[in-house]
Amino acid sequence: MSIRVSHVHGEHLAVEAPNGTEILRYVYRPDPDPFESRKPYAHPVRTLAGRTVTGYRPSDHRWHKGLQMTASHLSGQNFWGGNCYVHGEGYLALPDRVGSMRHDAFTALTAEDERLAFTEELTWVENGGQEWAREVRGIQVHSVDVEAGAWALDWSIRLTNIRAEPLVFGSPTTAGRELAGYTGLQWRGPRDFTGGRVLAPGAEDANAEDADAEDAGAEKLMGTQGPWLAFTSEHDDVDGHSTLVFAHAPENLDRTSAIHESHWFVRTEPIPTVAFSWAFFDEFTLEPGETFGYRYRVVVADGDWDRDRIAAHLEGLPW
Repeated sequence: MSIRVSHVHGEHLAVEAPNGTEILRYVYRPDPDPFESRKPYAHPVRTLAGRTVTGYRPSDHRWHKGLQMTASHLSGQNFWGGNCYVHGEGYLALPDRVGSMRHDAFTALTAEDERLAFTEELTWVENGGQEWAREVRGIQVHSVDVEAGAWALDWSIRLTNIRAEPLVFGSPTTAGRELAGYTGLQWRGPRDFTGGRVLAPGAEDANAEDADAEDAGAEKLMGTQGPWLAFTSEHDDVDGHSTLVFAHAPENLDRTSAIHESHWFVRTEPIPTVAFSWAFFDEFTLEPGETFGYRYRVVVADGDWDRDRIAAHLEGLPW
């Protein structure tokens, strides 16, 4: 049996697993509110059993939308959405600093029995309408494994500075807020992932029996580096867990090839979220005409996976 791909032109692409579950909806029609940083996103994302593992416009952060590419601090603009962090003043509503990412075209789309792959071109536009960057985005859905209860989503970015000036990438931490280095590809979990368990290779489970220990464990992994990080939680309404594994392509962590070091941004409380942060502790600059690229993988699985099972599954999914 094969996956099924549908396309509502001007709105979204959707992927249906062989069992009939829609496991991914990639929305490229902009949401209406510019303050939320209008850009494409993936939501809902579901496990093969049909459990939703992304949150959309939660009451605490309306600009959090499933899985989305972001840049919280970029040369004075906010491509994350919502309030802007200003050192010494905290978070401020500054609508004139919120940029957007414009979908321009799908330049390639291949749907095979077990894989969807498409290439999307986007333009990053600052709030005043100036075009700052061109992005080539690659999305692949693959390795739909009914026996394992898992499937994989690959997300790549190649971003080119088309300004006449450098683009400077940062985060709230580079702006002065400690351990808040969020930026880059970001996942927001649904409400029932709050207080979930976080795992990383070679580390103790980043949670314990009580909520205070869970917070301390998540904080232990905040700002760390590693090839993967996993987030697992038990759902409301149904008797079951889901696990998401966030993994770097090898070159992302190669200091000789990556434009800047990546670190994990992860919280279980008060909100469930993970970001592949490319500017957690330090800013980096993209000169005019220069390009950077990263590749990421997210494994979406039914069940409460442990570290050994995660590592074995990732090893079976070559890049």
